[in-house]
Amino acid sequence: MEKAWNKTFVGQVVSDKMDKTIVVAISRKMLHPLYKKYVSSTKKVKAHDEKNEAKIGDTVRVEQCRHLSKDVCWRLVQIVERARQVGQERHYDPVHQGSWWKPQICRQRW
Repeated sequence: MEKAWNKTFVGQVVSDKMDKTIVVAISRKMLHPLYKKYVSSTKKVKAHDEKNEAKIGDTVRVEQCRHLSKDVCWRLVQIVERARQVGQERHYDPVHQGSWWKPQICRQRW
């Protein structure tokens, strides 16, 4: 039976080079008590990924659990959104696109 009071966060995978372990960057914005400005802070945590299914750039949900090793005390709950693959993006090629492409103006220092 799972505990309902475990901390759960959503973050992005920044490294998946280890076996069954990912590094997740958890970002949050909090209001500064004195200056009343929003300050962003990022924390990196190591999470256990049993099936090695998360890749770099994926948005994942991680949950706190007991220590599985010295540094790993989080586990992957679900992959919220997959990262876009590099091969799927359309790259702009000015040579083959048509006449509307304008070359960059060369600015010289005088």
